[in-house]
Amino acid sequence: MTTTITSFGAGDEAAIEQAYQVDIAAAAVDMPELPTCRQRFFAMIGHPMPGNSPVHLLARLDGEPAGYLTLDLPQLDNTENASADLIVHPAYRRRGVGRALFEHGLGVLRERGRKRVSAMSTENLPGQPDRPAPAAAFAARVGAANALVDVRRRLDSSQLDQQRLDSLLADAWTRAAGYNLLFWQGRTPDDLVADVAYLDGRLLADAPMGDLAWEPEQIDAERVRGTELALEARGRRRYHAGLRHQATGRLVAWTLLEVGASADWHAFQQITIVDPDHRGHRLGLIAKIENLRHLLTHEPAVRAIDTFNADTNEHMIAINEQLGFRVRDRWSNWQLNL
Repeated sequence: MTTTITSFGAGDEAAIEQAYQVDIAAAAVDMPELPTCRQRFFAMIGHPMPGNSPVHLLARLDGEPAGYLTLDLPQLDNTENASADLIVHPAYRRRGVGRALFEHGLGVLRERGRKRVSAMSTENLPGQPDRPAPAAAFAARVGAANALVDVRRRLDSSQLDQQRLDSLLADAWTRAAGYNLLFWQGRTPDDLVADVAYLDGRLLADAPMGDLAWEPEQIDAERVRGTELALEARGRRRYHAGLRHQATGRLVAWTLLEVGASADWHAFQQITIVDPDHRGHRLGLIAKIENLRHLLTHEPAVRAIDTFNADTNEHMIAINEQLGFRVRDRWSNWQLNL
């Protein structure tokens, strides 16, 4: 058996399609609860996030597409770091494809001056909590350390307790005098973009990061706009809620929900963050409940909403569980020093 590895980019639609077929075959086995999306996959290659210079590698086993590796290489911050997504088609596992991609990728990273690489994977096989997932077993074999554990929780929108949400909101608003609630969809309004950039840039400084050596990102309005363009190319429909401090006019809390182009039944709860100077007023809880209702008003087909939190992020976990999110699985953030 012969494994060959070639790089590909936005102009090679045949290779992108082959990688996508690998991706959906693996997802059906490894992550059956999460939707796949052709538009998102193609746009990730054609429209990378601002400040990222990705490398894409396709592995063929005796000429057949068998796996791919994407290396994200930050250019604006974390310039000694990289993140990786290594996927092997289930029909070609245990034949050296993953190892070949891994070793080729290490060569690329060393050439680019990177000192460490991180990757994310489920800890266990779906529905089998005692059996390690293939990616987790592989990461351990190559010497990567589990630097941070995330837990995925899912909310079933059909089981929402609206009376409980009303009660939580009523209590929260008694602590939030002096703040106004705002909603928007898609691109952030010009008068809010600087505040969104500041809040977005705080995320990695405030969230638990375990042993991951990842510095806070430098976010400005231009980077926010570039991210919005990349998400639009992926077909992500975005629903925002925030709270503005009346005395200063600043947006001091913000949360985001996203729906993909291929699965109107599914959404991701993305960032929720409150300016440290305005914590203690239940602004995060208010924003999340109100944005959940905002989403479901415009996307009534959504049945499942997934969110990820570090297993040590007790404050955000408590809010999510109050809303009805329940644990589905655990994910490892692997880190390898080169």
